[in-house]
Amino acid sequence: CRNTEFTPRRFAAVIMRLREPRATALLFSSGRMVVTGTKSSHNSSLATKKFAYILERVGFQPQSYIDFKVQNIVGTVDVGFPIRLEGVVYAHPTFSSYEPELFPGLIYRLVQPRVVLLIFVSGKVVITGAKKEEDLVEGLRKVYPVMLEFRKATVSPVPGEGSNFVAGEGGGVAAAAAAAPVRPHCQVPTLPPIVTGNVASLGKGGRGRGGNKETPRVRRGKDLNNTFEGHLEV
Repeated sequence: CRNTEFTPRRFAAVIMRLREPRATALLFSSGRMVVTGTKSSHNSSLATKKFAYILERVGFQPQSYIDFKVQNIVGTVDVGFPIRLEGVVYAHPTFSSYEPELFPGLIYRLVQPRVVLLIFVSGKVVITGAKKEEDLVEGLRKVYPVMLEFRKATVSPVPGEGSNFVAGEGGGVAAAAAAAPVRPHCQVPTLPPIVTGNVASLGKGGRGRGGNKETPRVRRGKDLNNTFEGHLEV
């Protein structure tokens, strides 16, 4: 049979796949079949009938009546704003649990309808455990006011993107540095110009070997110390 996998060492069921509707079936030796991957209950029922037809074509005789029922529906939604998960778990400790070291999302369990919501700080929500599609909508309708109550008012800025890091109006690292007065002892002294030329042509006196009188005299260590001391005084 095409589009079928069976690796008993890894998994004890036959994996069958359909392209239309896009679905995957897990067929066990007991005769039970689990259909997953569809986008609606109608597509799940249609995929079940197609899988039963495939089994009949290869030699198996399925039941005339297929006991089809929905076990789990998963939905996702983005509320569009960040949420303070710590505030939610402190205000609703009976229904929620939050362990960021183990899982980054908050687990919120509703009693009616019996669904579980995985709430993330970015505002993404995963709803699972529903038996009907209406339960997804009802669960989100009940939890949405709680998420709206603990909505993050401001998001922490990313350093280096024009944010104000200095207290006061018009703050900012660059603005604060520009506005700060320059102290006199912090000024860089102006050093005398560096003498450039052919080192081999400079002698002890004002005259070099084969040079002329205009050849500049090399400053000795004592003269350089006096020059630097005069520039460094404040």
